[in-house]
Amino acid sequence: MPEQQQWTIAATEQPPEWLMEAVKQHIPGSSGIYAAKLLWQRGIKDDQQLTAFINHKAYQPASPFEFGQEMHLAIARLQQAYNAREKIAIWGDFDADGITATSVLWDGLGQFFKQNTQLIYYIPNRLKESHGLNNQGIDNLAKEGCKLIVTCDTGSTNIEEIIYAKQLGIDVIVTDHHTLPTERPPVAAIINPRYLPREHQLFHLSGVAVAYKLVEALYQTLPNVAKHPLEDLLDLVAVGLIADLVQLSGDCRYLAQVGIQRLQADFQQPVAARRRPGVGRLLELCQKSGDRPTDISFGLGPRINAVSRIQGDASFCVELLTSRDAKRCNELAEVTELANVRRKSLQKDVQAQVAQKLTQLDLSTTSVIVLEDAQWPAGVLGLVAGQIAQETGRPTILLSTEGSGESACPEPSRMGVGSGEDFAPIPYSLLPTPLARGSARSVNSVDLYQLVKDQAHLLHRFGGHPFAAGLSLLVENIPLFTAAINQQLRQSLGSTTLTPTVQADLTLTVADLGKDLFLEMKLLEPCGMGNPVPKLLIQNCWFENSWHRNQQDWQGKKVQYIKTEFDIRDDSSRSAFPGIWWGHYKDELPVGRCDCIAELDYNTFKKRYEIRLIAVRPSVNSALNTQHGLNPSYPLTPLILDWRNFPTPHYPLSPEGAPPSPLPTPPLLLEDCPTNWDDLRAWLRRCLRISRSASGLDNQQQLAIAWSKPNHQPPNQIWLTLVGIAKYLSRTNQLVTRVQLLEKIGISDQTLLVGIKALKYLGFTVKRQDRYLQITWHPSDSAENFAEAAVAQFLAAVREEQFQRQYFAEVPLSTIVAIASSDNY
Repeated sequence: MPEQQQWTIAATEQPPEWLMEAVKQHIPGSSGIYAAKLLWQRGIKDDQQLTAFINHKAYQPASPFEFGQEMHLAIARLQQAYNAREKIAIWGDFDADGITATSVLWDGLGQFFKQNTQLIYYIPNRLKESHGLNNQGIDNLAKEGCKLIVTCDTGSTNIEEIIYAKQLGIDVIVTDHHTLPTERPPVAAIINPRYLPREHQLFHLSGVAVAYKLVEALYQTLPNVAKHPLEDLLDLVAVGLIADLVQLSGDCRYLAQVGIQRLQADFQQPVAARRRPGVGRLLELCQKSGDRPTDISFGLGPRINAVSRIQGDASFCVELLTSRDAKRCNELAEVTELANVRRKSLQKDVQAQVAQKLTQLDLSTTSVIVLEDAQWPAGVLGLVAGQIAQETGRPTILLSTEGSGESACPEPSRMGVGSGEDFAPIPYSLLPTPLARGSARSVNSVDLYQLVKDQAHLLHRFGGHPFAAGLSLLVENIPLFTAAINQQLRQSLGSTTLTPTVQADLTLTVADLGKDLFLEMKLLEPCGMGNPVPKLLIQNCWFENSWHRNQQDWQGKKVQYIKTEFDIRDDSSRSAFPGIWWGHYKDELPVGRCDCIAELDYNTFKKRYEIRLIAVRPSVNSALNTQHGLNPSYPLTPLILDWRNFPTPHYPLSPEGAPPSPLPTPPLLLEDCPTNWDDLRAWLRRCLRISRSASGLDNQQQLAIAWSKPNHQPPNQIWLTLVGIAKYLSRTNQLVTRVQLLEKIGISDQTLLVGIKALKYLGFTVKRQDRYLQITWHPSDSAENFAEAAVAQFLAAVREEQFQRQYFAEVPLSTIVAIASSDNY
């Protein structure tokens, strides 16, 4: 795992001249060819379509009363509540779409009903409750005197709960965008775009956008009441729309465009003048500026979602998004950031455990992956299931069997369509064994909703849509469920094989990358479902200057996930182009020429254009294309040359003093003495990977171990040198790279980190600026009580490293070959 991906290239036609000329008008100085290809590829066939797509001012949004009679009924009921001064409860949901929808109603209806007295909100606990209405929550609202519930992002299929609320004298207005009930529920009104024709410009609205349309209708009906403009809500609408991954067409695209503009405008204000200081602080914590859809999809959205995944109760997120109290918002933003850090850690742990379990599955006979574990936290299972589904090309269902109480149907991260319970849960008193609950994700156009629903007789609860679902079932039913769902999908697929796929939209070169291309790609924003971020195929390229590190949170603490940075080159340009690869180590980059699929982005933190690597493989145009992995059957002895301690590493002297015969293929030179076997193994893997693709032993890639016997300085002297350099850099305000420090002091990366930690106890501050380190010294900040122990730890690390280097300087070649041969590469 992951399986070999199938790469496809989108069919491209030469766009018409008028389209390229139109693009040039929007991007002066650009050829317009790439944006024009993408626009033509995505159905923009005339000038009117192009103008409406690019310029939101040319788009005519739909009236909220396009929802017809249901919107009129909703407004009439709200007017009745306004005139009678009734108490209203907003019933929201706990994902980013539900949280922003609740916030839009809180701010929007709050212009007509006094907050906290006439207007309150309720968000279910993700870890204890289900999506949608529940009787216990309705009871609590009845006790508080509520006469009307307005749902958002939920409620369409809660027929029994709506009837229960009616019996208590509470009317319900449903605003939702998920699965429709077979019959209209007994509500005051139900506003759901799924009642509209599929081609209607409102059909794809998410929960927050439907909530906005209700507020818009109320603004139009009571135009002289609100004190704040309706447009103040659009930034929240954009966050929810993009985070929920709905299809960004029609009004969805329009609302996202204008919302992002307002989001960016508010962020650019001085902190004290921001309308939404909580949103601003979240953007600062994730080092975004709010001007890009990716600032939401990779920044704000995951953080809002993380709160309920980790804590269950996400109610405070509404305060975070709507409060004007900057101090309070800062506190809540940091709690949110901590939840996201915890989410990343849990997700990484679960993903590693799932990967281990996958090794025990025969994927060639598995159509649907179903895995269970008693220790998995339910809140991150959907995220991990999505990753596994993408990597394997198979629908994936992950179940947690933790606990023995009745479990609500977990969050299915619905991606903007169909959710809800389709049958009543079995009474827990009748359940003989504990429940397992979990999340499911699909790929390759497999309708997961129908697939799981067909096994309803084995399930306790279920809700979802074709791409994602949440479910719970008896633990004892898991084997039966697994066998049945696999058999069902195998029968429906026939001879079709499930394979992980990735599609590129354009083929280009490294020379094409940069600002001009970025501006062409930006013309398509905001991107989302139906208009994905363009994926670029770069062929016959290679990577240089790759390095990886653990990410840090905003407090400087290490977070357990990896990011590799690199430069990419090809024959089209003498200049390299920077890039990143999330979740991967540098050693995973292919050696030699390769093909890659990437997205072009602008890093606002580093103020540079860069690619985000999506997929990579050895080039189909090079000798590296045929094999992957390493073959332990290759003899290692001829692959390893012992050139240690020779005068020149390229031509070691033979016993007669003459240089050896020229080698068929120049060897890889390892001139830095390793400090552990893993360092040496990494180099051996590189050689064997190249050798595997070569034809014949004469072309095998050899490794020359060519380090000299180390000339070690005393550890105390190394420490004094490090302190001296730190003082000099502080005094001169110069920057230094990590590599420069390592070369100057002669220690490894790991030991340097120990030394930097010791420096901090002496009052030094070390900050990272891109690939440079800035060192400043404030002697008054020293902590002498801890400094002595930290320095001792550094000296011990230096001694251990020197011992290891001495060992590898003298270890016989036969020992290296023996240990390397015993490893399974």
